[in-house]
Parts: sequence; C-alpha cells; structure tokens
Amino acid sequence: MRAVTISEPGGPDVLTLAEQPVPVPGPGEVLVKVAYAGVNRPDCLQRAGLYPPPPGASELPGLEIAGTVVRAGDSEAADWIGRRVCALVSGGGYAQYCLAKPESCLPVPAALPMEQAAALPETLFTVWHNVFQRGLARDGETLLVHGGTSGIGSMAIKLAKLFELKVIVTCGSDEKCAAARELGADHAINYKTADFVEEVRKITGKAGCQVVLDMVAGDYTQRNLDCLGEEGRLVTIAVLGGARAEVNMAKLMVRRQTMTGSTLRARSDGFKKLLAAEIACEVWPLVEQGDLRPQMDRIFPLSEAAEAHRRMEAGEHIGKIVLAVD
Repeated sequence: MRAVTISEPGGPDVLTLAEQPVPVPGPGEVLVKVAYAGVNRPDCLQRAGLYPPPPGASELPGLEIAGTVVRAGDSEAADWIGRRVCALVSGGGYAQYCLAKPESCLPVPAALPMEQAAALPETLFTVWHNVFQRGLARDGETLLVHGGTSGIGSMAIKLAKLFELKVIVTCGSDEKCAAARELGADHAINYKTADFVEEVRKITGKAGCQVVLDMVAGDYTQRNLDCLGEEGRLVTIAVLGGARAEVNMAKLMVRRQTMTGSTLRARSDGFKKLLAAEIACEVWPLVEQGDLRPQMDRIFPLSEAAEAHRRMEAGEHIGKIVLAVD
C-alpha cells in the first residue's frame, strides 16, 4: 500500500510517500480501506519529533480516517466488514489501509460525504470530551474558544450552538473573526488588536464566561482564568504557548474556579469505547439528520501531505484539512 512516512524528525519535507505492507488486523481490530484521512496538529508535532505515538500504535501519522471495512481480526468484528465508517485511530491514517478498533468506529450515513466523515472523529471526540464532559458545559452557559477557525475551534462553535451555548471566540485577524461569526459564533475577538480579557468582560457584563477551551496555555492561563466567572472551568488541550504557567491561586480560590485538561491519543481503548458510545447516543443523530457537519478547508492528495502540513502550520486554514487517499 501507499503510505506517508516520516523519514526523520523535521519540517514538512520529511513526509515521504512510500510502499508499506498492508497491516493485518488482530483480535478486536478491523482493517479499513481508507478513502480520506484528517490532518491534525498532533500529526505536525509527531512529524517534528515532539509527539511520539503511544506503545503499540502505528509509526505512520494520521489520527482519523473514513473508509470501508474490508477485513476483521476475529469473528466478533466480522459483522463490520463492508460498512462505511469513520474512526478515531492511534496512528496510521496517512495510508491506503489502516487498522481501527470497532468500538472507535462510527457508521457513515449515506448523506454524509466521506471527506467530511474523515474530518469528524478527532475534533468531535476532543470537543465533546473537553467541553461537555470535563468542562461540564450546559445549555445557556457561555463558552470561550481560542483559535475559533481551527478544526477544533470550528467544531466547538458548531457543537456548542447545537447544545444552546453562547460562544465567544478569539481569532488572529478580522477576516477570521468574520468567518467564525459565519460559523455561528456569537462574538469573535481579534486578539491581535484587542485585549480578549477586557472584551469578554464587556460581552458578559463583567460576569465572565463559564467554560474556556484553550490550546495555548503559557501566559494565556491566568488571562483565561480572568475571563471566567465564579465556578468557571478552564480546560486546556494543547500548550502551543508553553507548558508552564503562573497562576494567582488566591483569585482562583475566591472564584471557586477549576483547571483541568486532557490529551486523547494515549487514552485507553476502554475510555475511547465509552466516549464513542456517548457520542453515538448524544451527537451522532445530529450528524445523521444533517444538523452537524464539519467546516472544510482544503483537500490535498496523499502525495501532497507536506503541503497540507505547511498550510496547517501557517495558520491559514479555516476548518479541517483532509487528505484524499484513493
């Protein structure tokens, strides 16, 4: 099969199209003939040598796929053969064939294009777990999302609005702010020209928001806490601004705020099974009805994976970047 390999840690040019053996599914696994694969920030970090795959995962990049199940590793998974699925995987998505756990697969409705299906699992699992499970977001609350036009940001906007949250986002340009509002954000703040803490206070009448979804960390951490009101929850899912932060614990205590965070890739199969089951119950009907669709940016052929990474790292994208594998 054709697959994108990482020749050595480095920039996008280290992504190389090569011939690889087709993986063989073991017990509790299925083999998916991949039609499209989503591109995500962790793929770029893995390519740079900063985010190694967990033990037992494929060394190939790619954390989400859409395609057709063509083989099963045991009789219990055999009924998946022939199904169109999208799946959250621990690696190996940038290839013509990829192994997946059936419990991390979701059926692709007939009305959902496969390229859009490939753009759903990573962002949907991440947003649902962090905004609704860890962040305890409830209808009527206000959510602040940084990077409002990213894959995660655009999914957070769409999902939050479907569950009746008010959404404030930050973006790096007026054009991206306009795009975020078109996606459904109630307010969009250009963080390069305005202090987002002050803007959030104005928007909320000084009450603050209830949940912040943050990918920056570093010196954003205290500013995020300053955006939160009493009982507010800060959920961090990446540390693009640095892994260390200084926090005023006295302010946090007085406001009874909560700080939490998570990563998804290294979580156990059992955790991902439970998360997928909840998404299948609570969110997937919205996908089946056509109410939830990912915001698509660009589709690159598999051979141009390096260009896809360059686009992601340049921050030019609005929504999801996807690789066409077939």
